[in-house]
Amino acid sequence: MNIYLLILILSVIVASFAQILLKKSAAQTYSSPIREYLNVYVICGYGMMFLSMFITVMAYRGLDFSNVPVVESLGYVVVMLLSYLFFKEKITRKKLLGMAVILCGIFVYYR
Repeated sequence: MNIYLLILILSVIVASFAQILLKKSAAQTYSSPIREYLNVYVICGYGMMFLSMFITVMAYRGLDFSNVPVVESLGYVVVMLLSYLFFKEKITRKKLLGMAVILCGIFVYYR
């Protein structure tokens, strides 16, 4: 497997964790609007998004762009699994159907 493809997968995972941090921040109430945007979860979440963007640009150096949309779409699957693990969100039939459509699209793309 191409090392740049692994770097892109790492970028997707980092971005997924960043989304979880931002979601955790959004679920809380804050005493002021400034604290709503300047708290540990938001700062770390946006920092991780920046890191993910930087890693993605590094991965683009060695990839042809045919694989990029497929790998990026895996982020939806990772976020769903992380939401289940960290927030105990239910994985409904609609979510499973959506994930199945994404995975089928990936399968069709690679065939």
